[in-house]
Amino acid sequence: MLPFTIRHRPKTTSEIYGQDTAVKLLKNWIINFKSQKAKAALVYGPTGCGKTSLPYALANELGLEIIEVNASDFRNKEQINLKLGSAIKQQSLFSKGKIILVDEVDGLSGRKDFGGMQALTSLIDNSTFPIIATAADPWDKKMKTLRKKSLLVQLNPLDFKTIQSVLKKICIREKIKYDDQALTALSMKVAGDIRAAINDLEILTVNTKRLERGNVAELSDRNKMDTIMNALIKIFKTTDPKIAISALDNVPEDLDKSLLWIDENLPKEYKKPEDLARAYDCLSKADVFSRRIRRWQHWRFLVYINALLTAGVAVSKDSKYKEFVQYKPTTRILKLWIAKMKYAKRLAIAQKIAEQTHSSSRQVIQDTLPYLQVIFQKNPEQSDVIAEELELNDEEVMWLRK
Repeated sequence: MLPFTIRHRPKTTSEIYGQDTAVKLLKNWIINFKSQKAKAALVYGPTGCGKTSLPYALANELGLEIIEVNASDFRNKEQINLKLGSAIKQQSLFSKGKIILVDEVDGLSGRKDFGGMQALTSLIDNSTFPIIATAADPWDKKMKTLRKKSLLVQLNPLDFKTIQSVLKKICIREKIKYDDQALTALSMKVAGDIRAAINDLEILTVNTKRLERGNVAELSDRNKMDTIMNALIKIFKTTDPKIAISALDNVPEDLDKSLLWIDENLPKEYKKPEDLARAYDCLSKADVFSRRIRRWQHWRFLVYINALLTAGVAVSKDSKYKEFVQYKPTTRILKLWIAKMKYAKRLAIAQKIAEQTHSSSRQVIQDTLPYLQVIFQKNPEQSDVIAEELELNDEEVMWLRK
């Protein structure tokens, strides 16, 4: 018997929930494919949001054959040309047209995939059929060419109410007796991953045909590590605080680094001054709470920091921005490292002077070091004597003479 995820896969786009914009965009692209500039579509979004189900539903709705290949099944140029190239060249069954689905294309980012992405993009140029690629993280630098050749279609993370309504329909079809609270708990537990929710429902009810709250409680928390890019999408591309609040829960970054990521990309996403002002007010308050934790060790403030960085920033805008934005890593950490390296020599010199003058390093930096720099720049002979007395190395002497 087929698993629930296959048995209850959406057959039409009316069964794809929470993705109306993406459905309309991709459907229009397929129907008008011959006149489209982009010969491929890149469908992206977090795990379990419907990236694979959407092409199947559209193919069924439009009466097209669909051929699925998974990027993890072929790795290099030769394999891609052999497997995907033949699919592109062959005519569809009964000449009804077809869609070629390349699932998990971001799996072609490893060292073993030499030439894989280039081969894929070359095949796209020569394809007479629509090619749809799916990816969780489309911003890998190796996917740059693919992005340029593709229509970008973003799928949103699903809120727990949407997942709950889907699970309820499956329970009715499968004649599963369920407790409403258990269904709600299961829907919230999966953090927007509807495929995981359906799998969990099947596991919990396979023998008893009943879903009770106690069963859900026994289900261990899913150790799902999200990427910071997906977290930014959840925060920036929604105005629903219920979706945004959990964006950073499974991201392998501490809240301080997450704040820097949001700070770096916020002005790229939010264009209205009013939206930016409200969002930066949330960031500044989160930073205040962070410093209070360092100073007073009040760790209960962590919950406020998370709420401000996620839900606070999400609801700061009046409406969602539809423009495509390529999020980039924060440059603040690099700047801080450069500044630290720059002043490391200054501190080392100040410590040597402090030992000789019986004063503090801070006092030397404020009072003595500026005059010493003038001497080293204007009087090389005297500076050599001072350098020998203080036991300064060549790099420290060069620093003083700059």
